Amino acid sequence: MVFAPQPICNIKLPPDELRDDKKHCIRIGPCGLGEKAVYLNSFFIDRRYYVTYQDIRRVFKRVAMSKGGFSGKGAFGSIPYLVVLLANGTEQQCNFKYEEQVDEFLNRMRRIHPEIPTMSEEAEKRLAEERAREEARYVKNLSPAASTAVGDLKRAKSWLEDQPEISEELSAAAKKKRGIDRMNPYYRYAAVAIFLLALGSLIFGIISLLRHDGIAIYFVLFGMAFIFYTMSSQVLPTGRNNKRYAEERWQKAVKASAEYTAKYESFPVPPQYAHPATFDRMIRVIREGRAEDISSAWETMKADLKAINSEVTVSQTEYDEIVAIKPMFLLCDYEDKLD
Repeated sequence: MVFAPQPICNIKLPPDELRDDKKHCIRIGPCGLGEKAVYLNSFFIDRRYYVTYQDIRRVFKRVAMSKGGFSGKGAFGSIPYLVVLLANGTEQQCNFKYEEQVDEFLNRMRRIHPEIPTMSEEAEKRLAEERAREEARYVKNLSPAASTAVGDLKRAKSWLEDQPEISEELSAAAKKKRGIDRMNPYYRYAAVAIFLLALGSLIFGIISLLRHDGIAIYFVLFGMAFIFYTMSSQVLPTGRNNKRYAEERWQKAVKASAEYTAKYESFPVPPQYAHPATFDRMIRVIREGRAEDISSAWETMKADLKAINSEVTVSQTEYDEIVAIKPMFLLCDYEDKLD
């Protein structure tokens, strides 16, 4: 390979194995999951490095927030990273453009190598504490009807998890459409204006360079910098970042979910909400003694989800569930049947 990935681990792959493994790896964003190694990006180059699974201690997500992300008023929100903790104790942090790609990477990692932890040590401790507090709220002896409902929900959830890409795409499509629908159009106008000015600066700089103008290099540098800035902002309209594409992706995801759930006899939830987190929240409602059957658990779960806003404090587990499924409910206005 002309641009062979560089090892950042103790165990190195022979060139032939490395070439074949990278060629057939599952590409997710700028990284990849091969049969023998994980491929990680540098700041500018995708899958620039590799580390064998034996040299990985844990893999987890880290999310940084811009000022706009905290206030809810800025053009930028969360900045997702994939962090790989190596056996020697060092970390390799990989920047991603979309948070759902990090989630997809971790989900696939869990399925391919369940022995590798996909949470940080701090997150594991918090999760254990959350589970202990949650279980303390559960009813010790459920009624026969409630036990049957929990069993039915668990079986439906397990069946749904046999095809995880269905719910993953449903969640990702809902997040994308929700984000685009809510984006202030002036941000897009500003991004387009900045991009055009930057492109003009770049072209002018190149022409000036050919004329040996002394200040030409500054126009080139500023033009390239702002072009990359607008392209990475996720605000600039592109072929996959516009309302029409987001709507088509959402409709396609709902259709795929409807076709899959139709194969299950009496699937407990509408197809537009078919996600494991939906079942987890319904099961929790029953185990807390707030519902006796699936129908009442469904209505209670929707009411709980609707009541949650930015001022409500929730656990990390519940936050992950809300981020995954609430965009679906908001898009469908919590209705069971779509028009």
